[in-house]
Amino acid sequence: MFDVAIIGCGVVGAATAFMLSQRECSVVVLEKENDVATGATRANSAIIHAGYDPEPGTKMARLNVRGVELAQKLCKELDVPYIQNGSLVLAFDETDDKTVEKLYHRGVENGVPGLEIISGDEARKREPNLSKQVTSALWAPSAGIINPWEYALAMIETAVRNGVELRRECAVTGLNKTDAGWSIETTKGTVEAKYVVNAAGVHSEEIHNMAAEPAFKIIPNRGEYYLMDKSDGGRANSVLFQCPSAAGKGVLISPTVGGNLIVGPSADNAEDGDCVGTTAAGLASVREKAMKTMPDLTYRGAIRNFAGMRANSDQADFFVQVSAPGFVDLACIKSPGLSAAPAIAEEAVVLLEGEGLALPAKAECITTRRRIIFNELTQEEKAKVIAGNPLYGRVICRCETITEGEIVHSLHCPVPPVSIDGVKRRAGAGLGRCQGGFCGPRVAEIIARELGIPMVDMLKDTAGTNILIGETKQKNK
Repeated sequence: MFDVAIIGCGVVGAATAFMLSQRECSVVVLEKENDVATGATRANSAIIHAGYDPEPGTKMARLNVRGVELAQKLCKELDVPYIQNGSLVLAFDETDDKTVEKLYHRGVENGVPGLEIISGDEARKREPNLSKQVTSALWAPSAGIINPWEYALAMIETAVRNGVELRRECAVTGLNKTDAGWSIETTKGTVEAKYVVNAAGVHSEEIHNMAAEPAFKIIPNRGEYYLMDKSDGGRANSVLFQCPSAAGKGVLISPTVGGNLIVGPSADNAEDGDCVGTTAAGLASVREKAMKTMPDLTYRGAIRNFAGMRANSDQADFFVQVSAPGFVDLACIKSPGLSAAPAIAEEAVVLLEGEGLALPAKAECITTRRRIIFNELTQEEKAKVIAGNPLYGRVICRCETITEGEIVHSLHCPVPPVSIDGVKRRAGAGLGRCQGGFCGPRVAEIIARELGIPMVDMLKDTAGTNILIGETKQKNK
């Protein structure tokens, strides 16, 4: 029997596993997909929000600001790309000016550091491509950009190194209270645990209802995006928001840690929380709304469109609480969930202790991680790495200068990928301009060689995304 079972391994589940891995307890993470961080954590705006948007006094406000503080430290220790480039909330008329003032005072009350209201002219000095219609802006220097799936991967990899057990393709189908804790029915058998943490994202309502009376409703909301080529990456220096509304934080334009430009998202409710296809209408809406911020932006440089599903709900705040004996909900985690994730995990530890689980700190545990990112090394460092392992001298992904050594390393990490896109998320091969058009077949060959996966079983991403459907044999004429 495990002490704790965490259901779901997005960024919140991964952060919770990471925090618990530093305590004296046994932990299992149950993830229904074949990889971690494949839901909202994979497809979002990749923003660490400063914390001026949530209502003061809410869990969302407190955990957002604390999460920013933790993210800065964790990204440094876990070797996760993170840039504190600040954000601007843009006003376009007198009504927006008042919203900017309201956000400023709200942020000050929430404890957000360094907030400042600047004029439209000052905003354009900082961001020359901004619309001439901008009248004022809220500057939040503590905001930043991050690689969201690498953030989750870093935490769950470190947790696994500390002894946490991760079970993938292990969907939870039932929960039963027992004298000793919980009996968890999964697609791979029964798991026994004293305590359960629900971090199931858009499926958190389903998991909650297995353990307690209904208390909230998840309303999946699809957000669609454009990812622009690196040639457009310099069009914005900071994260550019429009004034938020009831529908969300609106369409943003932001650089990415990889040097691209991201534009989006749309905001459309959906019945199926797993349906993340893009739509012509959603993308058209993004283009139309983004023109307000940056009228001269064209989309000829788009290299990819994608969509993510937010776990919006009928709750105004995060639903982070004990909902049944030994059952902790980390639910209704919409934006700023990525920003707040490590702080939500801290809260989960406190709630588990309050339920009676003793969690003394481990005398020794791993809290750091280092990777070789070949294209960031000096020439001297590159030569040294290649001398130690010649595979680092073979470039596989030309767009991003990703080497075979990096790909092979990713295939033998504590949470190895099982698909071509899994390698992309760990090593970066396929993230560039051609989106894997050139390197994809070579990556598949390396996966087959290293993991012994036949080509006919090779996956593009999640289960069922086979790149081949069979073999053909040509008869000699």
